Amino acid sequence: MKFGGTSVGRPERMHQVKDLVTSGDEPTIVVLSALSGTTNALVGIGEALADADKALAKERIDALHAHYLVFYKELLQSDSARAKAEGIIKEHFEFLNILLKISFNEAINRDILAQGELLSTKLFYTLLEELEIPAVFLPALDFMSIDENSEPELGKISEKLKAILAEYGDTKLFVTQGYICKNHRNEVDNLKRGGSDYTASLIAAAIQASACEIWTDIDGMHNNDPRIVDQTRPIAELSFDEAAELAYFGAKILHPASIWPAQLYNVPVKLLNTMQPQAHGTLIKAEVDAIGVKAIAAKDGITAVKIKSSRMLLAYGFLRRIFEIFEKYKTPIDMITTSEVAVSVTIDDLSHLGQITAELEALGSVEVDRNQAIVCIVGNEISETKGVIKSVMDALEDIPVRMVSYGGSRHNVSLLIDAKFKNEALQRLNTGLFSW
Repeated sequence: MKFGGTSVGRPERMHQVKDLVTSGDEPTIVVLSALSGTTNALVGIGEALADADKALAKERIDALHAHYLVFYKELLQSDSARAKAEGIIKEHFEFLNILLKISFNEAINRDILAQGELLSTKLFYTLLEELEIPAVFLPALDFMSIDENSEPELGKISEKLKAILAEYGDTKLFVTQGYICKNHRNEVDNLKRGGSDYTASLIAAAIQASACEIWTDIDGMHNNDPRIVDQTRPIAELSFDEAAELAYFGAKILHPASIWPAQLYNVPVKLLNTMQPQAHGTLIKAEVDAIGVKAIAAKDGITAVKIKSSRMLLAYGFLRRIFEIFEKYKTPIDMITTSEVAVSVTIDDLSHLGQITAELEALGSVEVDRNQAIVCIVGNEISETKGVIKSVMDALEDIPVRMVSYGGSRHNVSLLIDAKFKNEALQRLNTGLFSW
């Protein structure tokens, strides 16, 4: 059971989480994110330190510290529990204050980012102790690891975690941190933003859990972005493939990487609402029966790169040479379309765009279009469902479409449009594809 930042962000919500994790019969591993707002605050502290603005860093540390000093007093009632919580908070903020006196580097920044999950889990565990609920504190840094390519080492994670759990045969409740891990240099690292979902899925796969429950503040994955479109609705069931497409292309409720570990070991994933625990939510599993369009998602911050070369496009190995340049700079490609004289690809990581375009220019003329958005229409076998592409294009009749990816997946039709049309496109597609 994983609980996000909003689910633990207030003392009364942490009490709700306590009720949820103690209501079942099965042994349970609880994965917690940092309290809502904490990770952003820690990022701000790291940025101030990186800029050598120690006064601003100190101001931000003190503001965050003040928040926790209020939080624990509302969370806990007994003097002993409050004293323990005060000690926990003191320890972590002393660490942050020490950083004002030493040289900043990226390893220190990763240590800073780990503080949120360490604080939330220690405070929650203190609450369980105060209420005399038997549980084991399970430090994620003892078993969660990534390799030199920042990929989780699932085999090692499984081996270590099973060995630790075997020491507590009769225990039914474990508390651990999302997001944080150790890297191949044995330093504190993380699974990037949203990584608590990833942690939960990796743990579920590592122990072949009966289910992986992701608890947030929304009742499941919706069929469109509820922040932009009125009258969206939760989707009852999705296949792993459908959910992975939606998560990758913009559905914010689920971290894009968090599907594959559960899918690998066929562990059902449930997306549930902490504030409405009786709501059905969304069940993600291997196979679903319903065919047709289920949901729409959109991904901002996309850049299109077009390579035009009438001389070389049909030459053997031309596409390989293009892809090798993106591989060299570890820059993933989202979409690709080809014509007789051009290849267009999209990326969302611009870290090496200058070097990439410079090397691509040896192969042909290069055009770069920034501020694009990918709109993704997802459903079971929609590439084989009659009329889907017509309905999509009819809905977007007045919106210029830069690229279309159709048929690469049985579950996905993707369109590239200028980001300024994204909201309008989502609203039009909602009207054109869902009639209720």
